[in-house]
Amino acid sequence: MEQTILKGKARAARIRAKRQRPIWLALLDNSFYLLLAIVVAAFIYYLYAYRHRMQLDLPLLLQGAETTIWLSLSSMVLATVFGFMGAMGRISNFAPFRWITFGYVEVIRGTPILVQLLLWGFGVSSLLSALGFSPYTTAYQIMTVLQSNSLMPDATNTLFFNSAFYGILGLSFNYGAYLTEVFRSGILSVDKGQTESALSLGMNARQIMRHIILPQAIRVTIPPFTNYFITLVQDSALLSTIGGVIELQQLTTSLASPLSSDPFSMLFVYVLGALIFFIICYPLAILARFLEARMGEAY
Repeated sequence: MEQTILKGKARAARIRAKRQRPIWLALLDNSFYLLLAIVVAAFIYYLYAYRHRMQLDLPLLLQGAETTIWLSLSSMVLATVFGFMGAMGRISNFAPFRWITFGYVEVIRGTPILVQLLLWGFGVSSLLSALGFSPYTTAYQIMTVLQSNSLMPDATNTLFFNSAFYGILGLSFNYGAYLTEVFRSGILSVDKGQTESALSLGMNARQIMRHIILPQAIRVTIPPFTNYFITLVQDSALLSTIGGVIELQQLTTSLASPLSSDPFSMLFVYVLGALIFFIICYPLAILARFLEARMGEAY
């Protein structure tokens, strides 16, 4: 009942504020919406004017978008594992764990992600290849043991599989460092008095972490976690630099480069690729704002 009354008062206050607005401000608002409608209409006409080019390139770009989504999801899952392990190390009572995770976070956050991806794509991959390790062969053997090797791609896609493997490791290793600090701050945001109360009830450290701390920490960390996922989707375009990963950015560049003699068509292909990235990321941005409004505060 009280909430209904408060909502009614807030609505009445907004109506009064709207009525009290100066005329010039209302005209400015209407002008902005009119300009926005013109821009949207112009963009729709722009897409219509190049509809033939879009019909040719869109199916391939959608395949690249599917690869981008798969790479991003895989990288974020692995980054979550790295981040949680790093957070546990950062708050550990064992000093070597704290220093190792501290060095991991500081080194990764202090170097460019492009350099790290090149290191994984050409440095680590060459080193492991010299030692006889092949991601595709190893995965095929594991799937054979599980009697599921039919799920593996053809041997002709070995280059793509190996490049995607090191690309996912590079992205997840980078974002794991950032998520380490996100998870650590979420865990430390839980009041210590709750831990002391749980100890007085006879709960051990594992039970306290599972039943008391983590449920509250997750509530705090979900909004920044979602924001980092959006950034990771965008950074997946950097995987085109290590070669072999045919994702959205790589396909966009491959389709646009032959059109250098027609700069307007070339520009349209890049605009179309950017539009697909926007379509992927914008729902995540809406989700991030929703979660931030609902879960931004701890219990």
